[in-house]
Amino acid sequence: MIDKLKSLPPVSEMMRESGLEPKKQFGQNFLFDLNLTGRIARSVPDIEKTTVVEVGPGPAGLTRALLIAGAKKVIAIEKDKTTQPILSQIVDAADGRLEVIFGDALKTDLSELDKKGYAVCANLPYNVGTELLIGWLKKIANGANIKSLTLMFQKEVALRIVANVGDEQYGRLAVLANLICDTKILFDVPNTAFVPRPKVQSAVVQIIPNKNKIKVIKDTEKLEKLTAKLFGQRRKMIRGIIKTDWEKFGLTGTERAEEMDPKKFLEIASNIDVNLL
Repeated sequence: MIDKLKSLPPVSEMMRESGLEPKKQFGQNFLFDLNLTGRIARSVPDIEKTTVVEVGPGPAGLTRALLIAGAKKVIAIEKDKTTQPILSQIVDAADGRLEVIFGDALKTDLSELDKKGYAVCANLPYNVGTELLIGWLKKIANGANIKSLTLMFQKEVALRIVANVGDEQYGRLAVLANLICDTKILFDVPNTAFVPRPKVQSAVVQIIPNKNKIKVIKDTEKLEKLTAKLFGQRRKMIRGIIKTDWEKFGLTGTERAEEMDPKKFLEIASNIDVNLL
């Protein structure tokens, strides 16, 4: 089975034969380097016991790496149907371990998998990467059994995910991610690794739910509204943005959003009048 996958032509050759080209409207930047895709795939915890969801497989460089690394099963969600000739070849070589769903990842129903458990590993399309991440974080916050997220982002977004209180990049994304998960940047990826070459550098981020942190957030929408309001005017004191009794939250009101840790945001969101948001 692994031999079949390893004997396939190089990704670049399969692209030439099929006529596949990256499409700007899908935010596609393809990875050809098998050493790099292999490194990403091997970063997925317990991959041999895990079903892995991949978004935007494109010419399947990372898909192949996940299968070669021993993934129990890979479910690849792809919006671009012109990738079908290449993905069909990978399906044939994977002996039942690869399922391809052609559709929009933002609209794909994974509710059955939410119960059984899965990991996510993807070189995310730049134009929907943050939106997809927020969706997965909300699922985790509501109890979905997502075991890990190993994701490629623009370096700027990666820094926003792992930021700590007081960091320049600390904001809404860091609050939500670090309330319920442990986050870290695994390694940087130069823009020369992609076709076409993007203007910015990238990084692989790993996000793992931490059961010792907040297990369930009852109202993620309220938390999102609060962080949007406070970080929208991050240089202002919080009392100048929302008029409330800040002392009941152990605050003076002179704090700024970038000075409050994720748990404080959750405490406020859980108790503040929604009409103030």
